[in-house]
Amino acid sequence: MSENTVQTMDIARIMSLLPHRYPFLLVDRVIECVPGDHIIAYKNVSINEPFFQGHFPGAPVMPGVLILEALAQTGGLLALSDSKEDYSNKLFLFTGLEGVKFRRQVVPGDRLELHCSNIRRRMQLCKMDAKALVDGKLAAEAQISAAIADRP
Repeated sequence: MSENTVQTMDIARIMSLLPHRYPFLLVDRVIECVPGDHIIAYKNVSINEPFFQGHFPGAPVMPGVLILEALAQTGGLLALSDSKEDYSNKLFLFTGLEGVKFRRQVVPGDRLELHCSNIRRRMQLCKMDAKALVDGKLAAEAQISAAIADRP
């Protein structure tokens, strides 16, 4: 497959690349992925999410750390989408977050659009720019650093 070929991923493909499962799998679909360049995915935010029971009763807001986790999972999919290597026994682990900013609340009924781009790789380390949007408006942004490590 050419490096510039646009890919999509359904939930089965996402689950084959990420180890996360309910209730911590936070990417529903990848609508565009160009390995080594960028990815666009989304998470449908439902009132049925378990974190809304306590965050906050009567005023449900998606926790910022889970927005960052959704972005990190999306970044992991970008890093692992390179078809040149077998990543079946690897994990994508946070090593750092920089420039984190939350711009608006994410609430039930929102579709959280997840963008990661400008991936820079050095051996097993990755760094990328990440943005989460709702209805085209910026909800959160960060630079994510991660390492691709062996599964225990």
